[in-house]
Amino acid sequence: MEISHLGVGEVLAGKVEAGHDSHRPEVFSQLINGYRREQLTHLPHQNVRVGDILIAEGLVTREQVEDALGGGEKKRIGAVLIERGLVSEDQLLAALADKFCIRFIDLTDVTPSPEALTSLSKNIVNQMKVLPLELHGKKLVVATSEPTDNTITDCLRFITNYNIELVIAGSHQISAAINKFYNQGESLDAFINGMEDGQPIVVEQAEEAAYIEPDSKVISLVNKILMEAYNKKVSDIHFEPQLDKGPLAVRYRVDGECVLFHEIPAAHKNAVVARLKIMAKLDIAERRRPQSGKIIILQGTRKLEYRLETTPTVEGHEDAVLRLLTSAKPLTLTDMAFSPGNLKKFQGILAKPYGIILCVGPTGSGKTTTLHSALAAINSPERKIWTVEDPVEIIQNGLRQVQVNQKIGFGFNEALRSFLRADPDVIMIGEMRDVETSKAAIAASLTGHLVFSTLHTNSAPETVGRLLEMGLDAYNFADAILGVMAQRLARKLCDQCKVPFRPSPEEHEEIVVHYGEKWFKAHGMPGYSGTLQLMKKTGCAKCGGTGYQGRIALHELLVGSPAVKRAIKKNITVEDLRDLALQEGMITLKMDGIQKVFRGVTDFQQILKVCIL
Repeated sequence: MEISHLGVGEVLAGKVEAGHDSHRPEVFSQLINGYRREQLTHLPHQNVRVGDILIAEGLVTREQVEDALGGGEKKRIGAVLIERGLVSEDQLLAALADKFCIRFIDLTDVTPSPEALTSLSKNIVNQMKVLPLELHGKKLVVATSEPTDNTITDCLRFITNYNIELVIAGSHQISAAINKFYNQGESLDAFINGMEDGQPIVVEQAEEAAYIEPDSKVISLVNKILMEAYNKKVSDIHFEPQLDKGPLAVRYRVDGECVLFHEIPAAHKNAVVARLKIMAKLDIAERRRPQSGKIIILQGTRKLEYRLETTPTVEGHEDAVLRLLTSAKPLTLTDMAFSPGNLKKFQGILAKPYGIILCVGPTGSGKTTTLHSALAAINSPERKIWTVEDPVEIIQNGLRQVQVNQKIGFGFNEALRSFLRADPDVIMIGEMRDVETSKAAIAASLTGHLVFSTLHTNSAPETVGRLLEMGLDAYNFADAILGVMAQRLARKLCDQCKVPFRPSPEEHEEIVVHYGEKWFKAHGMPGYSGTLQLMKKTGCAKCGGTGYQGRIALHELLVGSPAVKRAIKKNITVEDLRDLALQEGMITLKMDGIQKVFRGVTDFQQILKVCIL
């Protein structure tokens, strides 16, 4: 029977045989949408305004609702209010549950019955974001986080031929439950637990160095770890053999924090590392020296890249660290969390025809992302832009991007010399690693080119001192410098579960001291009052109970103003340069972070973790 010959009602009622196209998610979505448009006319909540309900409950003011509605965001009013930290998702859903007389439940205390789970297919629950909980005769109890969606009840009634009772639960809880009951096969932890120490392993010898050739179970384990890390948006994977007969610890760096996720039995320690080296085409017989390589995995049409670094450790072990290098798209400057003042200044220096712009900070602080956002802002057919990177992580159309290859002696300096003979307008150098490259970059910026690069320093003023100490000419550097952007990444509070609180006078005073009392007043920061509110973490299923999800950038922009250029030529101290920059409007990393604390994006503890001054 052809799908085109069936009515939508027949398809939704389950009258299509298994294996037909209607079971594909995209086809099912089209059928659902068509059914909603053409068939559903019973809209019991069509006149309900969520904003009015929240105002009546005293959770928000009418001014806050009108401001959210007028923000131009193409999102539901409830989602906008949650993102702005004005209400939590639980507060919103509890208010809707009370208004519509629907039960509001906590799914952490509920286990769906097997009969209920089999009543809806995996495709349906993933498409509609619902979870069946109980089946009593002809009544099916289903959890939703969208009680104002008038189509859910009728669609489910049509699909199942049951009477539907809706209950309300948080979207993060529903998503976690769907993953648990529908989307997961054997968990990675269960797979590891099945790898007992007593299992046989193939051992071979090569050049007097014993190594272990991984068996099929180890191959599957490594593949599962690499894919799990990608799905969890991990930045680095650490394989760390413990001493004596200890296990192989596997730690993931998530949002800048290292977290222990798995422990692999000791008998498989060498096998796992050997498997990684085989995948990266390294010498598995060489265990005395560090080695570097790259692992590439194809997942459908997506190419996943991992940079592998192995390092010999005590007791003859090897540590392995992989960095995920999945290709990403550049963010726009407005998506980079710049404060309004920093954004305006940064856009101003990007408009200059020549000079050098530096982005500084430790490894993993988002420097490359910032530079690519800057390049995206000035990328046009009229400009020839060359980049040399190690590795190339973000690919942009219109850029001519080059990967260094140290094995053949092709580094940043060699690429830069080539660029200068290739008619460039803009040059981006992944990192100024040595004096020769730094001098060449400054020379290029003084001869009519706009140059971008990165450096590993702690603050913008310190960067100037470091480069001068390396031997750069102060006059040349002062003439070339357009700006130095120092950057850090701080953990964001989870939008789903963060809640407002009122800080004590002592907590507010501590923030003022760290900001600097003089600048706190000069920058118009909020003084203490009984109504002052900040946001704090709680923890939910979406953020894994940590209270944090994602990271936000903190910025410190030193602009190469005439006064700053004169100061650099006089070789003034870093402290004096910092004071001068503050007087000219620079805000430090810590100041920028504290401003974002008052906006409810992060908390003060996270700022103290990543900022000193």
